[in-house]
Formats: sequence, C-alpha cells, structure tokens
Amino acid sequence: MKRNNAWFIALWIIIFIGIAFFMNSAKQKSQIVDLKYSQFKQNIREGNVNQVVVAPGMIKGEFRNEKGELRQFKTVPMYDIDLIKDLEENKVLEFSGVEQNGWLGPLLMSWGPIILLILFWIWIMRGMAGGGKQAMSFGKSKAKLAGSGLTNVTFKDVAGCNEAKEELQEIIEFLKDPARFQKLGGKIPKGVLLYGSPGTGKTLLAKAVAGEAGVPFFSSSGSEFVEMFVGVGASRVRDLFDQGRKSAPCLLFIDEIDAVGRHRFAGIGGGHDEREQTLNQLLVEMDGFDTKEGVILIAATNRPDVLDPALLRPGRFDRQVVVPSPELKDREQILAVHAKKVKLGKDVDLHTIAKRTPGFVGADLANVVNEAALLAARNNQESVNMYNMEEAIDRIFAGPERKSMIRSKEELTRTAYHESGHAIVAKMLPKTDPVHKVSIIPRGASLGHTLQLPENDKHTLTKTEALSRIAIMFGGRAAEEIVYNELTTGAAQDISQATKLASRMVTEFGMSDKIGPLALQRPNEEVFLGRDISKDSHLSEKMSEMIDSEIKKIIDNGLKTATDILTANRKMMDDMVEYLLERETLNAEDIDKIVKGEPLAPYEKEKPANKEYDKKEPPAPQKEAVIKNIIKGETVSE
Repeated sequence: MKRNNAWFIALWIIIFIGIAFFMNSAKQKSQIVDLKYSQFKQNIREGNVNQVVVAPGMIKGEFRNEKGELRQFKTVPMYDIDLIKDLEENKVLEFSGVEQNGWLGPLLMSWGPIILLILFWIWIMRGMAGGGKQAMSFGKSKAKLAGSGLTNVTFKDVAGCNEAKEELQEIIEFLKDPARFQKLGGKIPKGVLLYGSPGTGKTLLAKAVAGEAGVPFFSSSGSEFVEMFVGVGASRVRDLFDQGRKSAPCLLFIDEIDAVGRHRFAGIGGGHDEREQTLNQLLVEMDGFDTKEGVILIAATNRPDVLDPALLRPGRFDRQVVVPSPELKDREQILAVHAKKVKLGKDVDLHTIAKRTPGFVGADLANVVNEAALLAARNNQESVNMYNMEEAIDRIFAGPERKSMIRSKEELTRTAYHESGHAIVAKMLPKTDPVHKVSIIPRGASLGHTLQLPENDKHTLTKTEALSRIAIMFGGRAAEEIVYNELTTGAAQDISQATKLASRMVTEFGMSDKIGPLALQRPNEEVFLGRDISKDSHLSEKMSEMIDSEIKKIIDNGLKTATDILTANRKMMDDMVEYLLERETLNAEDIDKIVKGEPLAPYEKEKPANKEYDKKEPPAPQKEAVIKNIIKGETVSE
C-alpha cells in the first residue's frame, strides 16, 4: 500500500513539473517574435539588435521593435559569411554561438508531451481497472475463514445440547470418513438448519462441528448477501459455494439465514426483489452441489416459521435440529464451563444458581458469571462469592439497583404492601412456585419485585396453575386497595401480564368452559410477509363479545381471589411490611417464618459481601489489575 502511494505521489509530481515547464515554455514562446532573415539583417543595420546567439539551426536574440519595446526574436540562419562583420560594424553589444545540441534535448522537446500523455493515460486505465475490481468485488462472498481454516472449538466447549450433538455427530463422521457412507449408497444431508431462541449456542455448535471434524469453517451472516446493488447477493452466494468446493471437505455456516430466506413473493417487493433473487440462487446452489464434494451447509435462525418452504424441503436443509433452552442440568454444566475462567469462593453452589435461573440461555448464564466477577472486583474481593452471583442474577433479571433513588416513607410503605400482597397470595394458593425473595429495592423500572422460582423446569401449564398465576399478579393491586382504598399506577405491568395470560387461556388453550376447545387466536403473521394485511377479522361480533366476557370473568375471579386471601391474612401482610421496611429484602426462609407467625431474628445491617473472602482496600492503581485477575481466575497478590 505504501509503495503504491509513493508511485502515485511521484507520478503527480512529474505531471506537475511537466505542466509547469510547458506552460512556461508556451508563455515564453508567445513573446518571441519570428523575423525573416532579411528583417533580422535590416534591424542590425538600423542598430536595433542588442544581443545575438547563433546556433546551428536557429539565431535568437533581443531587439527593439518600432515602438521601442525590447523583445525576443528568432530567425532561421542562412549561409552568410558577412554576419559577424555586420554585427561588429553596427555595434551589437553581445553576440555568441552555441555548439551542437545533444539528442536528449530535442527528443524531450519533441516527444515529452506525448510521453506525459501516455503516462497519464496508463494511470487513468489502472485506476479504472482498480475501480472495476472494486466494483466486481461486490459480488465476492464476505465469508470469513476461521483462523488458519480450522476452529479450536469442540463439543467439550459446548455444555448441554446433548440431543443436538447426537444429531450432528453423523455430519462429523461423514466429514472424517465419507467413504464409509458412500460405499453403502447413503447420502449425507446437504444442509442442516439449527433453530432455537437467541443465545442458545447455535453458532458455537456449528463451530464445534467443524472443530470435531477438523475441516475448514467458512462463516457469514444472512445480511451480508443483501446489498443496494441488484444481483450482488446472488453473486456472493455463488462465490461462497465456489470457495467451499475449492476447500472441500468443509463447512459453510450462514447465521441468521432468515435475512435472505423469507417467503418469496409475500405481497411486498415483487418477484424481482433483490432478497428473492439471492434466495433463488441459494436454492439453486444447494441443489447443484453433490454430497460427494464434501461441502455441507449449516444455517442458524431463531425464526424458522418465516423461512421459504422450498428452503426446508428434503434435498436442501434435510435435517432441522432444534437447540432448546437449557434444562437444569444443562444450565449447571454451562455455568461450570464459564466459571473455569473465574476464581470462585468456597460458598458458591452452581446447582443453586442453576435452579435460580430457569429460562436463562447460554448467553444469559455467561453474563451472570461475568457480572458476578465484575461485582467482586468492584468490592475489592479476592474471589467471587455466592452473594455476587445472587446479585448478578438480580441485575440481569430486574435491572441494576437504583441506589440514588429517593422515596418518601409513604411510597416505601405502599411498595412494601404491594410486594407483600404478591408474596402472601403466592404462599396461600395451591400449585404455585415457591417464593424465593421479596424486595422493595428499586431495580430498573420497578420499585420492588417478588421472585418465584420453580423447583423443576416446567414445560406445560395446568388451568389451576394459570388461574393461580393471575391471582398472584393481582395480589399487589388487591393489597393497595385493601389498605389504602385507592389505586395507583404501580400495578400496570401486572394487569398487562394477567390480561395476556387470560386471553391465551380463552383463545389458545381452550380453558374456557363457555367457549370450549376452540383455537380462536389469529396466527401471528408478520407485516413484512405481506399477508392478512387487508383481511377482516375472522371472528363474528357475537364470538368477540363472548371472548371478552370470558377474559373479564377470569380477571375478575383472579382479583377476587387475591382480595379474599389478603383480607383473611391482614396481620400476616402487616408483619411482612414491617420486616420489609426494616430489612428491604426477605429471603425464602424469612417468608416461611412470617407465614407461620414466627418472629425473625434481630436484624443487623452489615456489608452484603461474604467477609470470609473480603480483603483490604488495595491501592488505586491496583484496582484494574484486581478485575483482570478475578476474571482470569488468578489470585490477588498482596
């Protein structure tokens, strides 16, 4: 790059000097008067010539014209033996001769402009060629080859996803020994589609397949194929598969394939939409390459429902592998993988943390461990303790603690009653998840929160559990109404969640006795698909009124249930509020004692970090090093 820049600068300097030289020559040339030899001799005799320079092919000099102006002149010499005599007799002040010029000067004068034009034309052509290459590079694939071609990720680095690993094991075996499958006439799948929630590890799983097989791994994203220039996406698809064939056996990975794989001609954009041309080329390429070439395409998406059916048919993405959210055992394994890089305290129990994080995916669990390490470093601890882990979960679940928020005694008390209402209703109703924590510490957008954790991962929901959840959601509103006989906006989020659940019970789950098992919920069509935009509702007015009536009935019963429970347990609620105002946070053991009517042990405010692992405040310059050491799993030197 530097060498090209030097040539570029040198070329422009030459061009500038040449232009300046010829401009100066042209200027001087325009001031030289051409004289006939007879006029030259006449001016000598009249005494107008001051200076003469005689060259073999030209005579030049200075003379005064008729107006008395001093001008340059030139004339072609003739055979004149009396020239020197005439110059002396007419008192020419200065005359001299010039020897024969070399060949370089006349050559440059004659061919210099042409040479400069040729150089300039070559430079223009090279620039156009470079621009053409840049323009053609739009059609080149932007797929990145991992490292030296091989990834360092294996299945050991991917915790959980055991079923997905088993499904992908055949791909690995084929890439390692394709002859074993081909001799039996079997064909390995051309494409594998990984789908699941964001953060479940689809990309990591694809890298692990390439790492286990020991083959090159080309990765790209669906959005890289779509550009503002028509035809670029299709060209990049062709180039990606060409790269794969040259490096076979290999894996091609396209992340977020829904960016180019959506339904074709969905009513918006027309049949010549750039995205559709890219998808058509992808379909052709997947049909075009043979499994014997050893090129396997792996794609990932969290929206398999929007993909074109032609992309999912056998012969293209033959195998679809779901990457689910991790179960309890999987979460514990994922936490153990990420905790290897962090120095953990003796009190950290990964099983308890896994139980506290239902619904968390791999990315969430990695964030929990990282947040805990940062919190420990902020407190200048030697290691990460259980309190750091609990606090990290709360930060991710409800947001960071808003310590600077100032609230009045009345607002704190109202928040305490609201959260106590949720907790007590949850404790009194059957088939509810245990209450793990109640807090009036503001986090994120909430002024407090009540945390329930299931004992085991749940995949279905009974009608009794759904009705209990709705009653728990209205526990806060009911408590405020009982105590203050006035409503606030604090229950807005609870009302929204309760209404959504009640609506699904009626229109999706068939849990309404009056309507019965009917699927009345309209399909979730997306606007970008262009479907059902202009269609009217598929429900009659009578059915819509019946649905609204059933939803309201469920909501009213939930609110009444919560109100009855809290009215019957008013003293329990008042006791919980007093403890919350004193301690701000109650754990599961504290809540159980309050429900049983047992007093809690005296409360002493202390630093919330585990003293066993606290260390003295390090000097200011060491704080950054403390953070790095804890994240790396190293001890802090005193």
